[in-house]
Amino acid sequence: MTQTLLPNPATVHWGYFDATLKPVATIDPGETIAIDSVSGSAESRPIQHGMTVRPELDAVLQAVKPDLGPHILTGPVAVRGAMPGDALRVEILDVKLADDWGFTLFKPGMGTLPDDFPYARTVYLPIDTAERVIDTTWGIRLKAQPFFGVMGVAPSPATGRASSVMPSYFGGNLDNKELGAGAVLYLPVSVEGALFSCGDGHAVQGDGEVCLTAVETGLTGTFKIDLVKDAKLDAPYAETKTHLIAMAFDEDLDEAARVALRRLIALIVARTTLSDADAYQLCSLAADLHVTQLVNRSKGIHAMIRHDILAQSKR
Repeated sequence: MTQTLLPNPATVHWGYFDATLKPVATIDPGETIAIDSVSGSAESRPIQHGMTVRPELDAVLQAVKPDLGPHILTGPVAVRGAMPGDALRVEILDVKLADDWGFTLFKPGMGTLPDDFPYARTVYLPIDTAERVIDTTWGIRLKAQPFFGVMGVAPSPATGRASSVMPSYFGGNLDNKELGAGAVLYLPVSVEGALFSCGDGHAVQGDGEVCLTAVETGLTGTFKIDLVKDAKLDAPYAETKTHLIAMAFDEDLDEAARVALRRLIALIVARTTLSDADAYQLCSLAADLHVTQLVNRSKGIHAMIRHDILAQSKR
């Protein structure tokens, strides 16, 4: 039977990851868990008629205070047997829209073009959860492609409390739109139990997330979480049905691209008969580098290559 973890003041942490957090649920490796999220703040509750604020969000807003970052994260979930040096294999079985509204905003001094837009603006967007469609105020309808912007495990105790804003070796604010239903995310384990949390639901987002946010909304994700023992993984990576995906983050976008490319080359070499020089040249011919996001202080690049290409030289 699948456990369900709902957001409430006892099951969320707001704005940070921390190795000292106590798990709010515990699962066995290979078990499936449904995790529900809420997004917003007292300032971003929808004011338009007909948009429904779930009581879960109001309960969290009344009882929990943000610390370091803006993301309300549900969890953490402990995985029995997970130890430092292992990796979590997080298979995202399904992602459902939980709210009939979302919002997008920018703020002074933030986003990709802060000098062009030196003021604050919040736009509320109705979401048709049955049809999975978002209606913008500009007369444009967008097909929902929901995913969790934040998925991560506890950082090393030596890291201390880490903001949910910056993505890092433990995952966190990845903001990678490829990580929807059907994707598999691998996360390095730094503490016993791993302590997986997620939140920052996005109904849709473009690569770059350029103004600061996607369509921020509540989601329900169904995850099958397993262990890869002694994986010795030092950074997150992912797989979809079609692609292998390496990720990297740095304040310098060029450096993020270099690190993502090196990580993709290493993944290719580990899975194929290619040398690192072969893989480097193959990436120039067949891999795609995408700007994940430009707005989380540590900018993101994800490098992707198709599985069917690598299968031709499978180890």
